[in-house]
Amino acid sequence: MSDIMSTFSWLYGKPVATGKLKQLPEHFIVKEVLGFTFTGKGEHLMVKIRKTGENTKYVANELAKFCGVKSKDISWAGLKDRHAITEQWLSVHLPKSDHLKFALFEATHPGVEILEMTRHNKKLRPGDLLGNSFQLIATEVSDMEDVLARLEKVKLTGVPNYFGAQRFGHEGNNVTEARRWGRENVRTRDNTKRSFYLSAARSWIFNHIVSQRITEGYFTQPVDGDILLDENGRTVNENVTSEENIQKVQNGDWSISAALAGDNQLPTSETALTLEQPQLDAEPDLMALIRGNRMRHERRAVELHPENLSWSAEGDTLTLNFSLTSGSFATVIMRELLQEIEVERTYE
Repeated sequence: MSDIMSTFSWLYGKPVATGKLKQLPEHFIVKEVLGFTFTGKGEHLMVKIRKTGENTKYVANELAKFCGVKSKDISWAGLKDRHAITEQWLSVHLPKSDHLKFALFEATHPGVEILEMTRHNKKLRPGDLLGNSFQLIATEVSDMEDVLARLEKVKLTGVPNYFGAQRFGHEGNNVTEARRWGRENVRTRDNTKRSFYLSAARSWIFNHIVSQRITEGYFTQPVDGDILLDENGRTVNENVTSEENIQKVQNGDWSISAALAGDNQLPTSETALTLEQPQLDAEPDLMALIRGNRMRHERRAVELHPENLSWSAEGDTLTLNFSLTSGSFATVIMRELLQEIEVERTYE
């Protein structure tokens, strides 16, 4: 299987160590953080689940059948990986549920546990997710000394804030289809596909911009014409190369940003524009899709700093714990540490 991410630069050089990830579901544990509390009353039943080896949409559809509602009446704050143990909330538009025996649902779905239930006055939406906490275990690590040295660098500088391989689909199919849609001016009412392909298009170009900054030595170094993000996520485009602002970036208080391309002109200038514009120009089909759907330009930080990062090593097994904000990918952290050996999962 090809590695779609091999196109992009590594911040600390390509890892020399190899290792296995997700060999078992308990080697990848994800717990979502919503960042708010439920009201305890309302028409929406909130169900906290722990799922093993199942994807979010499948569980949501099965829960809808059990509750006697349509799939559109189930919502979530974020999709979670199938090859993992994950905890998350689902909301069910269900004004009355006293008659339902959820123990029966668990009995017929052994990969799902119901941990909590309460009520809320609103359904969950994708923007409700604050972040996720992770515990990742890598096994059969070939060079633990190198991995531990890289972890010290990650804790200090972070990693490239790439979109992970899952954004691009199996073998990069979402990018391939996005190019075809842009080239053939495809029109559809399938909002799910449109969303997948638009996200893949913008993410692919963003990753190339970040990769270019690494190649040219500007990952932590603001350049003329850059747009920075302050501690509140607000854009700053004045005096970006001042000694004070450079220090804020290098301390991790502020961030350099890169383009999530839209149909409007890039707001960067000078050196920053020479880093970004060629990446857009190199993908005319993707840009045709983005412009055809009138996407508006946005900014995203180029670096990712995992919070509460800690680790332990025993023999050739590495255990990592950290938290990430919504929209970030745990896989891009592991990518800087080791080359993943493909495993044959016995739990699929």
